[in-house]
Amino acid sequence: MRTAARVAVGALPWLVGLLAGALALGPALGPGYVLRYDMLFVPGLSLPTVLAGADGFPRAIPSDAVVAALSLVLPGDAVQTLALLAVFTVGGAGAFRLLVRLAPGASAGGGRVLGAGAAAGVLYVWNPFVAERLLLGQWAVLLGYAGLPWVLWAVVRLASDRTGLAGVVRALVPAAVGGFSSVVLSALTAGPQALVGPRRLRNAGLFALALVLVSLPWLLPSLTSGAATDPAGVEAFAARSDTPFGTVGSLLLLGGVWNAGAVPPGYGEPVTATARALVCALSLAGWVWWLWRARPVVGVGLSVSAAVGFGIALLGVSAPGREFLAALIGLWPGFGPLRDGQLYLAPLSLVQALGAGAVVLGLLRVLPAHEGAGRDRAGATGEGERPGGSPVPLWRVVTAVLVVLAPVVVLPGLLWGAGGRLTPVEYPREWVAAQEAVAADDRPGAVLVLPWSAYRGPEWSGTPVVVLDPATKLFDRRTIWNDDLSVGTADGGRVVVTGEDARAREVARLLEPDPATGLPGERWRSDPDALAELLGALGVRFVVVSAPVENRFWSGAEFLSPVVEGADLALLEVDDQHINADKDPRSGLEVTSGLVTVGAIIWSMARSGSSLGFQRPQPRTERGARKEIPK
Repeated sequence: MRTAARVAVGALPWLVGLLAGALALGPALGPGYVLRYDMLFVPGLSLPTVLAGADGFPRAIPSDAVVAALSLVLPGDAVQTLALLAVFTVGGAGAFRLLVRLAPGASAGGGRVLGAGAAAGVLYVWNPFVAERLLLGQWAVLLGYAGLPWVLWAVVRLASDRTGLAGVVRALVPAAVGGFSSVVLSALTAGPQALVGPRRLRNAGLFALALVLVSLPWLLPSLTSGAATDPAGVEAFAARSDTPFGTVGSLLLLGGVWNAGAVPPGYGEPVTATARALVCALSLAGWVWWLWRARPVVGVGLSVSAAVGFGIALLGVSAPGREFLAALIGLWPGFGPLRDGQLYLAPLSLVQALGAGAVVLGLLRVLPAHEGAGRDRAGATGEGERPGGSPVPLWRVVTAVLVVLAPVVVLPGLLWGAGGRLTPVEYPREWVAAQEAVAADDRPGAVLVLPWSAYRGPEWSGTPVVVLDPATKLFDRRTIWNDDLSVGTADGGRVVVTGEDARAREVARLLEPDPATGLPGERWRSDPDALAELLGALGVRFVVVSAPVENRFWSGAEFLSPVVEGADLALLEVDDQHINADKDPRSGLEVTSGLVTVGAIIWSMARSGSSLGFQRPQPRTERGARKEIPK
């Protein structure tokens, strides 16, 4: 029985995260592909094409490479389901177990500690930050976010000499998959913790080495890409108000994302926003109380991380802050990730999650532990219940349940696929036929995607949705598409953030696309054979028109022939005599760096033999004593 109880307690954090994920995703877990903004999964994503990369910063190489590798053995929609569930399961379990490890008396397995862990786990994965990033389709960023509690604890163990480089690398696996934004968030969240206490230089050095190892797949190619970052993105990606409390208040509530289309249903209403504000205030009060009462080992480091992250988020709110960011990006493109300031609220989200757990610890401390008992004297922050005691009073259970479920109650817009916004669809038959036709042709040459606009509203999706054009990832060869991003501003204007692909910019300059239709300029539409010669000189073998168009400019062309034609997709082939394309050289840099990262991860797991860095509880000092853990 004791073994079964230990197994049940060990599985509880994962069950909490899994249940939260099932409630949040709902229909998204069914068959088909969920398409929304940057969340783009396609059947049979090509691993060699992903590894070959493209011009510009290789932002999607880690996540797309993992998806492509898994797609070799699983259907693409099943890979997407696993990825989305992993966000909630890994994140919820991480926050749950972090709270349990930090709470004195955790080894006793007390009910109040488990209740506090559940509160932390639920709030960490059920908040506006997660909802808005999910509705933006940034699943890879959220996977890195899910790994933050694990990374923070690995750094704590590093400081106490109970783990080493292997443990930190292992904890960074979600960040390694998530890519550059996830690694930056991991550095922000756990970096200050590595600098607290003795041996700080050694700890910071090991942590930095681990970050470099998991960053190699995108770091090395980005250093040699020659890509630039458009400072105009500072205004486009600045935080915005999505509650009645203004931009600063929205950020405190973990909202404020730059895209109004990513706000969950009903979140900005006065009633729900006020309820969310109360939960935030209670959680922050719980964190402050816990810092004063128990002094958790991550208290100083995580507080600094949250404050710095909130400060970065505030930079884009004011005109001087935006000018400062634009100047930084102008000096060095590496400052580009700072444009999306709301992203750096992730440490504050973890603070609020742990604060919610502290609220449960505090409330269950003051409520009687048994019927007829006075104030519970078991301990300040989570010692176990006395063995053989009376049944737990109902009000203690109700109190814990209310705090655990509070995040769900005040953010109902995340329930069941964000109110149906995350609904899977199947790719039309002609899309699959086009993919197969290109794959069957082994001659070199790129695919040009038209209309010249990155995002689409495909009619076959069933519901109004904006998504990155699926044709950009559908084919097993170099794809040329418009990676500029047009973002509406609060005053009704638009900001165009210039893309990073130099080859795409060259194609746009020559094609002179019509701003209204995204099709080649009038002189090319009136002479499609001349267009075919131009495309062939640019190394383009196929043209895919992935939207309904009135002007089928290829009609009657001799050198531009249709291969597949459907209601909203046409695949055209450029005559072979005009093609001037060598095989795209496979970048050894991406492949080598990826192999180094994978090798480091395998080595870290072999060294530890366990997952993500949480080990069995270590013996604690006697009750009431506070043991300082060296850092």
